[in-house]
Amino acid sequence: MARKRSDKVLVVEIDASGTDVRQRRTPDELVVEEPMTIQLDGHVVATTMRTPGNDYELAVGFCHGDGLLGGAPVTGVRYCANGSAVASEFNVVTVETMGRAPVPTPRLGTTSSSCGLCGSENIDELATRLSPLPADRLATIDPSIIVEVPSRVREAQPLFASTGAVHAAAIFDADGVVSNVREDVGRHNAVDKVVGALLLEKRLPAHQFGLFVSGRASFEMVQKAWAAGFGTVVSVSAPTSLAVQTAHRAGISLYGFARDRRMVRYAPN
Repeated sequence: MARKRSDKVLVVEIDASGTDVRQRRTPDELVVEEPMTIQLDGHVVATTMRTPGNDYELAVGFCHGDGLLGGAPVTGVRYCANGSAVASEFNVVTVETMGRAPVPTPRLGTTSSSCGLCGSENIDELATRLSPLPADRLATIDPSIIVEVPSRVREAQPLFASTGAVHAAAIFDADGVVSNVREDVGRHNAVDKVVGALLLEKRLPAHQFGLFVSGRASFEMVQKAWAAGFGTVVSVSAPTSLAVQTAHRAGISLYGFARDRRMVRYAPN
């Protein structure tokens, strides 16, 4: 079922750029933000604020990125484990492994659209379940290709074009071909949707692709990229210091401030 991803509202535009203050009522389009509860084999693991759309990918990508699957294959994804999807307003998604995944420990509270890992895991804990990426299997992507990616992703962001209020994540290959563009009010949700799509398509680990993210490159963005096997991460804004440390630990090439055909490489340096 197609979900509404934006709402039409009436707003008042105020223009004080001249000598007089002018006001006018005009329609505007706002992005939708709704809670979605993620379950793994019937166990609640988290509730996140997201933009409806690609919900199955989001749930699967979240479980993969947080290490909840424990290597178990995903055997199914569906809305609402108990009762009808309509009754839950399509805001409860269950990822199924036929009980092969470890029983998860739920996060406390609701994960906001701007918050992801929220300090529940640090770099040393992450390194206990993830090994450095195999350098000989990672795609070599020339910087002249990478600088073209942000503009190509922007061309594939219809929701951002209409609302100006969503983030994007996407994959790209060594030729600069962009695919699997996903938009969401939350940066981490957009990445989970991309990773979830690749997992459901049986295309993980993503050694032959780079990951593009809008906004800053936080620790969580790099952590999710590491878990998915991306050897290159590109962000339109700056990374955090912990993100750079994590990229070095993982063997990820990390680029920031990728805009207007310029960028900065933070790892390796």
